[in-house]
Amino acid sequence: MKKFLLVATILFTIKGYGQTVFGYWYGYGNVKTAVASNYLVEMILQPEKNYVKGVLNYYFKNTFRSVQVKGNYNAQTRELNLYNIPVTYFGSNSKMEIDCEMNLRASLRAAKAGSNLVGAFTGLPENKYTCLDINFNLVLNTDASVKDSVLKAIREYKETYQVWTPSPTDTVAAVKIIQRKVVNYVVESDFKKRETIVASEIEVQSDSLKVDFYDNGEIDGDSISVFFNQQLLAFSQRLSTRSVHFDLVLDSTKDVNELAMFADNLGSIPPNTALMIVTDGDKTHEIRLSSNLEKSAMIRIKRKKKP
Repeated sequence: MKKFLLVATILFTIKGYGQTVFGYWYGYGNVKTAVASNYLVEMILQPEKNYVKGVLNYYFKNTFRSVQVKGNYNAQTRELNLYNIPVTYFGSNSKMEIDCEMNLRASLRAAKAGSNLVGAFTGLPENKYTCLDINFNLVLNTDASVKDSVLKAIREYKETYQVWTPSPTDTVAAVKIIQRKVVNYVVESDFKKRETIVASEIEVQSDSLKVDFYDNGEIDGDSISVFFNQQLLAFSQRLSTRSVHFDLVLDSTKDVNELAMFADNLGSIPPNTALMIVTDGDKTHEIRLSSNLEKSAMIRIKRKKKP
């Protein structure tokens, strides 16, 4: 039986994964008929006061569509509802596409073994006998492969047809939400598991610094995440001849500030290497860093004591 994969990104908080609907969800669903058609759906929701809004992307046959969605989540009953979603009718052919206006309704089932989001896309009353239910059972997951799938979809946005075209503001907002909530959780967890090697220690005069990362050598697809004082500063930055730039303000409550490079991959020529240039007023520090999937490279930054 053909199935569709539903990857739902519903973001608000990481705290209490087992007891909240917010987080990464993935799973399978079926059209309620003996002959089902393939749907691949990706959803990005963000909380608003008293309601939830977001973007729903889905693939049907050879067509990609993107629509805005809006609804609500009741934390007491653990029910999620999204309304008036145009879903291409599963019986449509390449010459004739018919939309089914559908609602999404799901309930959260939390247990020690894990959480499930169980529900269905259902047709509106006027077309419920034509537009059959699409049932799904989603599992909560923070696996990096799920994260990468959603981020790639947002980053590339390769639509062949759209009901609604997302503006740059919508796209940027969705990316920021993902990075701030779920991506931070996943990458920071991986960062803590790896050994951190101190590559260099520098003394600086300024309270604020300019930091630039370049690929150190042949451009081979190296991608890094950057941590400042154990906190994720940037995720999945591609290294090239063009700098990945940061303006850093040192934490005056710390004797030493730490800046670390985490390897997202090894490129085509391992290990992951970078040239980091730290600009301290008129003075610059050039530091070559090397990271792999077991170790991260870090520099320690000390503020020179004023006379």
